[in-house]
Amino acid sequence: MRIRRSAARAAGSVLVPLLVLGASACSSSSSGPGGSASGAQSAAVAGPGSGTGKTLTVWYMDGDLSDAVVKAIDDKFTAATGARVKVEIQQWDGINTKIATALAQDNPPDVIEIGNTDVPLFAASSGLSDITSVLPQLQAGQHWLPGLAGPATIDGHSYGAPLFAGNRAVIYNKKIWADAGITTAPTTFPQLTADLDAIKAKNTAPDFSAFYFPGRYWYGALQFVWDAGGQLATDSGGKWSGALESPQAQQGLRAWKDFVGKYSSAASQDVDTTAPDFNTLFAQGKTATILNTNINKILTVDPSLKDQIGTFPFPSATDGKTQPVFLGGSDLVVAAKSKNQALALAYLKTATDPAVQASAIVGIDHWIPASSEVIDQTIGAVPEVSKAFFTAAKNSVATPAVAGWATVESDKSINDFFADIATGRKSPAEAAKTLDAHLDQALNAPAQ
Repeated sequence: MRIRRSAARAAGSVLVPLLVLGASACSSSSSGPGGSASGAQSAAVAGPGSGTGKTLTVWYMDGDLSDAVVKAIDDKFTAATGARVKVEIQQWDGINTKIATALAQDNPPDVIEIGNTDVPLFAASSGLSDITSVLPQLQAGQHWLPGLAGPATIDGHSYGAPLFAGNRAVIYNKKIWADAGITTAPTTFPQLTADLDAIKAKNTAPDFSAFYFPGRYWYGALQFVWDAGGQLATDSGGKWSGALESPQAQQGLRAWKDFVGKYSSAASQDVDTTAPDFNTLFAQGKTATILNTNINKILTVDPSLKDQIGTFPFPSATDGKTQPVFLGGSDLVVAAKSKNQALALAYLKTATDPAVQASAIVGIDHWIPASSEVIDQTIGAVPEVSKAFFTAAKNSVATPAVAGWATVESDKSINDFFADIATGRKSPAEAAKTLDAHLDQALNAPAQ
């Protein structure tokens, strides 16, 4: 899933250095999903001086990384290899078609930034290099976040290195909560529901929600499914099957329906986050709590709320844990037809280097870094309101690492699925049967 700076990186800057949104993998053969081994599988990461006189072409998306962060990565790469970097900024409109076209040409860009859940689309057509053999060098002992690395891992092979992420945490109005007698953020699910009960009892206006949770907000709703141990789909020998009819997924869906039905308004059950905009509802005092990627849109509506907003990770039904989150963000991939495989791998190594991640990805642009180790290293220095996002990001789940997942996101079937449950048009079991059948078809469709 891609994240535009206007809706995401802003979460890490503007008035409060915060975060963003958004996230989505086993055999041991040497061939990728397209059936042929790719260049990077046998290549080594370029060493000092190996790139002298050469130029690496890198595509970045407009608005994701600041110029300062790109320069920090490029400068370190050049110092390590001697190669120069030609950065080409790409626009969002039609980007998937442009990337597919570029990967099919004999002289593609060497390194491309791709949304984490989009990686399977391009790996399926053999357009990306298999980087599995060099993972130990790239990871450098780090544990990459599953929500970033998972979508880039297809049939046990890796096709991308995580660059940055964003995710959701609970955002609450401290004053409304305090007026209901609550002065500390909950750390368990029972505490959360008890607090919301108190807020609901204190605020009886029919258009007020203790926790506004739109029915079509599938990114947030999935947290309940994952928290109960459910999955969207499972992979068995390359065949995907929808898994929402499983007992675990059904338990999570019922818990989500109960939560939304009790604490969100009836008007929220068949809408997404933008109509009406739930940031505006929060700023107007129509709700005490939302689950979102940042606080900046709220502050755009009402800057005076700056010191009145708190955040915390959504508590799990299991004490001591937080709900798993969906990560949105980007991975860096190497074009299979790149003539500079070793240098491209060196660029990925530079971008994922813990020092670069800490000083630039977090320190400059305030994104969630690629690994749990860098989260632990940097969380103490981020603003208090940002810490919940860093904490929540350490527990993530990937969406299915298969090209057909893009169909499920684009046709809105998953949005309809949760809205059908929230409104009561279908029971969780009925809705799951319908979506599982669609997942069976979409996830197993031949790659285009």
